[in-house]
Amino acid sequence: MTDLPPQLFDRALLKHRRNRAAGNLSHYSFLAKRAFDDMLDRVESITRDFDRALILGGGPDLREELAQRSAAGKIGWLAQSDLAPAVAARLGHPALAIDEEYLPVAEHSLDLVLAPMNLHWTNDLPGVLVQINRALKPDGFFAGALFGGASLTELRQSLMTAESELTGGASARVSPLAGTFDMAALLQRAGFAMPVADIDRVTVRYDNVFKLMHDLRGMGETNILAERSRKPATRALMMRTAEIYADRFADADGRIRASFEIVHFGGWAPHPDQPRAKRPGSATTRLADALGVKEHSAGEKAGG
Repeated sequence: MTDLPPQLFDRALLKHRRNRAAGNLSHYSFLAKRAFDDMLDRVESITRDFDRALILGGGPDLREELAQRSAAGKIGWLAQSDLAPAVAARLGHPALAIDEEYLPVAEHSLDLVLAPMNLHWTNDLPGVLVQINRALKPDGFFAGALFGGASLTELRQSLMTAESELTGGASARVSPLAGTFDMAALLQRAGFAMPVADIDRVTVRYDNVFKLMHDLRGMGETNILAERSRKPATRALMMRTAEIYADRFADADGRIRASFEIVHFGGWAPHPDQPRAKRPGSATTRLADALGVKEHSAGEKAGG
């Protein structure tokens, strides 16, 4: 018996691939930058400053993005981290090479945590959220973003169809993504107050499927399933995948579409002064009065 969560993802492989991609990661981090830009909008809408902040993941160039925004004036001490030491070495100082599943952060030590596009590869997302909540001071703010379950649906369908045609079966060659969860509910379970979640759907167009896969390797976002097939994809499989993809998901100009679903979510570490939902039955104003309409009993027909 063990209380450990299922190890769906090979995080040692993730670290290896991010280390390998570190030198050129900034050229392929357009989705992380998009997500981070949205997070900064949220930070700028908050009427308070944050003395101590941590950016979990996201890759290089995020500090440069921050420097161009008014949010920079709201943040004091700032550190950034990455799972891969080679990526962390390219971040501005202070920088940390840490595993998000085991956060080495003191309790109640941070005012702000931002996690742009890295938590979808965690094996215990609820546990990570609990750790982030503990790291925040009361009334500290957390915002994160991860790839949702509908991301790369075209690539997944094309690969499965091609492999079924060629071998009579299909293996998982695109990792399932964590955004299918109800993120607001997960935040609430982790102890966050006033949790929110929404989705940003992005379509990126490519000349062909090989250009898409090149970008995914550059992002360090290729398959890291622990139970992935160890057999390398054959040339026949990739050529048939390209044909199916182009047939099903190309625009009139011949370029293919790749869908990405960015799930944004955020919440506050609890504080006694935060707004709270009123208990049932405590309302002092009738809904009918607030709406300016006549109230009808359950047995009375409206308009009768």
